[in-house]
Amino acid sequence: MLNKLAGRFANSTPEVLAKRMRGLSDRSLAWIFVTPTILLLLAINIFPLIWTIRLSFTNYRANRPGAELESVGVNHYISILTNPEIWASMQATAHFLFWTILLQTVIGFALAYLIDKRFRGHDFWATIILIPMMLSPAVVGNFWAFIYQPQIGLWNYIASFFLGLSPSSFTMIGSVQLAPWAIIIVDTWMWTPYVMLICLAGLRSIPVYIYEAAEVDRASAWQQFWKITLPMVLPFIMLAVLFRGIENFKMFDMVNLLTAGGPGSTTELASIALKREAFEKWRTGYSSAFAIILFVAVFGLANIYIKALNAVKNR
Repeated sequence: MLNKLAGRFANSTPEVLAKRMRGLSDRSLAWIFVTPTILLLLAINIFPLIWTIRLSFTNYRANRPGAELESVGVNHYISILTNPEIWASMQATAHFLFWTILLQTVIGFALAYLIDKRFRGHDFWATIILIPMMLSPAVVGNFWAFIYQPQIGLWNYIASFFLGLSPSSFTMIGSVQLAPWAIIIVDTWMWTPYVMLICLAGLRSIPVYIYEAAEVDRASAWQQFWKITLPMVLPFIMLAVLFRGIENFKMFDMVNLLTAGGPGSTTELASIALKREAFEKWRTGYSSAFAIILFVAVFGLANIYIKALNAVKNR
């Protein structure tokens, strides 16, 4: 059909072209405008995915582009799923995901609940709270690396004051026990405003007459919160959790600048481990298989979660 349309419009003057465009059906016009976008999306998304899947079954190395490709079957996938180092990075990712999502959801909802009360100066404080979210992750990583710096970092002086230790003996990003919490604190500081915005949108979508009816029925503030506010804003909270979960699963830039996966492999998230395999060890076929496993994991978990979200919305 597109070839037929292209033939009709070939060698036409602007006046004739405009007249013919007016005679087209809505479906034909839709195809004319949508087709370039579809082709662009296929070129950007589908082709790289297919190429990555192909490479995952080979021994290809990007630093040896002229070498002959050899098929290895599913050996890469078996090696990844049985590799203790990969599972350690997945465990670090799960720890990071759980605590960042929990803290961002609780703090973000609490801030949204306070801002929704429209106290004096609430617009000003809402703007101040949003500032971390507006910064680049690269800027945030370097900024907090300076704050965590063992000799002159502000964080160490504050923490050592409360713990009674010298600043040089208290370090966040150099400690095996504290480094995971260092990246959790930074990510929570940066992305809690994002969760707050989504929760605030949910709170302000609740009709006022529902609360008025509850007050007529002499429902307490606590009962209104549990019976009205929380159930009606729950889909928005779940949506925020979905967005932050997907983003934090592929978190790379901020953590790479802050700790580079250290000390040792304490903060080596799955994305950091993937970068090491692909661009330090140059195991391109192996890292392609790793990327496909991560993609399938995120895609599967997101689909299960979306079904749960739809069930909550349709109650």
